[in-house]
Amino acid sequence: VKSLFSKAALEENRHIIGEHTYLMTLQNGAGHEDILSEFVPKERIIIGTTEDNGAVLDNAYVRRGGKGKTNIGMLVPDKEGMLQKVKESFDLCGFDTHIYDNIQQLIWDKLFTNVSLSVLTGVLQVPIGFIATDEYAWNMTVILIKEAMQVAKAMGLEFNEEEMIERVRNTSLNSPEGRTSIYADLKAGRLTEVNTISGAVVKAGDRLGVPVPSHKMIVNMVHAMENKSKNNVE
Repeated sequence: VKSLFSKAALEENRHIIGEHTYLMTLQNGAGHEDILSEFVPKERIIIGTTEDNGAVLDNAYVRRGGKGKTNIGMLVPDKEGMLQKVKESFDLCGFDTHIYDNIQQLIWDKLFTNVSLSVLTGVLQVPIGFIATDEYAWNMTVILIKEAMQVAKAMGLEFNEEEMIERVRNTSLNSPEGRTSIYADLKAGRLTEVNTISGAVVKAGDRLGVPVPSHKMIVNMVHAMENKSKNNVE
């Protein structure tokens, strides 16, 4: 499910969550552990990222669209060896699974593109390639990356700012007609996952005392666009 439905999905399935049940999220964005920790202790939470993609065909039917790496880790030491069990199960099904001690580093590595390039394509309603080729769009992208970088550093994560900016720029240039999920959601009048994308930077920034005014503006702008569609405002 998308992150905005995570809590409802867990609430409706609380009866199958027992004292030994682990919860795992491979969703886009960051901070999903905050929701999962309402249902199980942090010792039984697995977080990660995946490059596999798929499309929903119908209720309970999903088509796998492409293969990539699936990365998993935990918030605390894995005393029960659950990560290895998950890896073995996933690999038997054809996934390429990797275990990481510092999974937050990988999650934020992927997050930088989503909180800059991806969210701006949604707000501006443009293809991915537009961002790096437009002076003003690119200026906004760099500001968003630099703000998020300060939050990541406050979390104890290590990234090279210039390398990240260049990587995001290349992602834009290499996908001239690409469309992001946040673009598609806003275009279709659907709710987005902005609260666990840009909102994850805002939440972490507030917790750590790092100012992130541009990300707060983006979150408000996306929600205003959602309300615009909901209220059929032209």
